[in-house]
Amino acid sequence: MLHPLTVVWVLMLLLPTAGSAQTDRWRIDADQRGVVWEVAADARLPHGDNVEMSGRGVSGIIHYAVDTGRRVSVRRELIYPQFRPYIRDTDPAWYGVYRNYLRRDYTDAEVLPRVYVGERELTPGPVRRIWFDGMLYVEHEPDARGLTLTRILWPDVREHRFYERLHFSNAAAVDYVVTLEPRRTREVHRGERGRFTTYAGLPDVSRLELPAGGQNTATVVFGATDGGAAPELPGVSALFHAFPNRRKVIDSLQDKLILETPDSVLNTMFALAKVRAAESIFDSKLGLVHSPGGGRYYLGFWANDQAEYINPFFPYLGYGLGNAAALNMWRVYQEAIPTDGSNIRYSFEMEGDTPANPLDRGDAAMIAYGLSHYLLALGDRAVAEELWPLLTWCLDYNHRMLTPAGVVASASDEMEGRIATGDANLATSALYYGALETSLSLARALGRPAALQRTWTARRTALAAAVERYFGRTVEGLDTYRYYDGHTTLRHWIALPLVVGLPGREAGTLTALFDRLWTDNGVAVEKNHPDPAISQIFWDRGTLYALRGAFVAGATERAYARLRQFSRQRLLGERVPYVVEAYPEGSMAHLSAENALYCRIFTEGMFGLLPTGLRSFRLQPRLPAGWDHMALRRVAAFGGALFDIEVRRAGAGVVVTVRDESGATVEQLELAAGAVGEVNLGGG
Repeated sequence: MLHPLTVVWVLMLLLPTAGSAQTDRWRIDADQRGVVWEVAADARLPHGDNVEMSGRGVSGIIHYAVDTGRRVSVRRELIYPQFRPYIRDTDPAWYGVYRNYLRRDYTDAEVLPRVYVGERELTPGPVRRIWFDGMLYVEHEPDARGLTLTRILWPDVREHRFYERLHFSNAAAVDYVVTLEPRRTREVHRGERGRFTTYAGLPDVSRLELPAGGQNTATVVFGATDGGAAPELPGVSALFHAFPNRRKVIDSLQDKLILETPDSVLNTMFALAKVRAAESIFDSKLGLVHSPGGGRYYLGFWANDQAEYINPFFPYLGYGLGNAAALNMWRVYQEAIPTDGSNIRYSFEMEGDTPANPLDRGDAAMIAYGLSHYLLALGDRAVAEELWPLLTWCLDYNHRMLTPAGVVASASDEMEGRIATGDANLATSALYYGALETSLSLARALGRPAALQRTWTARRTALAAAVERYFGRTVEGLDTYRYYDGHTTLRHWIALPLVVGLPGREAGTLTALFDRLWTDNGVAVEKNHPDPAISQIFWDRGTLYALRGAFVAGATERAYARLRQFSRQRLLGERVPYVVEAYPEGSMAHLSAENALYCRIFTEGMFGLLPTGLRSFRLQPRLPAGWDHMALRRVAAFGGALFDIEVRRAGAGVVVTVRDESGATVEQLELAAGAVGEVNLGGG
């Protein structure tokens, strides 16, 4: 059963929001790094939503709902992935194997302290505004005395803790004293690894002085510990550092890979997407693990979310924790290479304790596509040499799986049987084709034998021809691709040939994606599926690939129009501020890695950046007609030395300038519209 707060925002999401005609609920903050909902100026109430925030020991999905009187209710859904309680008698057995994380929900009435000013209990006033920049802020109206309460929620960077700060400010000309009567909870749980405790409470702060014009704070702490003993709430020092530690993580992510365009919607969505993409990293017995999140997927990684979507993005972001988690995942996968010729497992869930699912989703293609790009972008020869066996195994496996028609056989794709995929689907072959291109670049960079390079080149050429023969069709009257043999309707993954540069059917495919399959929530999975329930499904990842592919294919104006429409909906509409997994499955959860796919629309799509060596890359900028410039600042890829990429309009073409961190010009290219430029950073 859905919690009432969840029902509120789900109902709001289902209201029609017609593309460019949508009325924004949120606005962009001055720094273009966050969004603000001016509740006091919004007559469209009630409204609710939720947002996920993660640290290495906790993930919090914070549900908030504002009623017609602007009174807010907050539910804190906290997940502690490292703790596994026993399941209930009524839970299905699979839940204990795949999804059994300790979780605890807290309402306002259960955990917020009673607050007194003199002989009166303070009741927070109506909400004035809510804003989010990687931390959630809820600001109430000042009361008659001039006292204002602002609540700030965030996860601990490292510990199994979550925080809610109560920030009081006094605008009056007189001093006040605030007295707090805390509420505290403690529960002991049992699980397969023993006992552990969840707790919530306000540390020993019973009195706050609020001088005229001054301010003060108290912090409610939520957490979990090993063992059944009563936990000690963190002291003043720990609480003092908790807020700046989270702030430091967010600021470090915003200090690298900065998108600069004339469009504030895109700049802000990109800035926030970096935070959600990078924060979902947890300590586990496997080491650092990047996980999808969303309330269901923790302490595990997948060949699509991590290998294909986000790992290739981390070198550009220069986030040390992200690169460490990616490298850890690659090493775990390399140790798990099958020795019997079978397919590689598609996930390591629950710290790898779950059984390996035998389903082949085309995971070797996903891994090869992501790994080859990652190794080039990382720019570390030693790491590339170390992981070369995993890459070559995946490429060889795809070659072994070629059908008599020359395309790659796989039992499914990443949708894992939700919709039919036949014996060979377009996604697997397209990803293998893309993997061969970056793998060839890596082979050249590492000085691998010319014979191997010729073999891979021949395989790539043959695969392109086979994809055209086997998948190229007229579907629903358009010159595009069928998804598998016998498939007769348009599906979202026809975007992948655009992304990897398979030529010949761009026009029909773009019409299919941006006209026939397009909805108010982006690209539908399959609008004309015989099952009406399936025809309503959308997964944002399909839209994100479609937008990247459209830029790669040179459909700049068409791509930009849809990108801006989609970005505005996700950033400023009803379900904010991140891209989501799916609807109705998952209730549009804020999964992590999809947000890396959003950022890659720009790096690989709009800027056309693709690695060609450990210190080199090609660019194919797609500058929208109304822009005179765009830039990627402080890019960290290809060895970690920061550099800028600036694109400026020059007549009918563009001038691309690459500068190092000191501002010195490394390369300057004059390119005709749509032309490709090569950049070598030197030293590799």
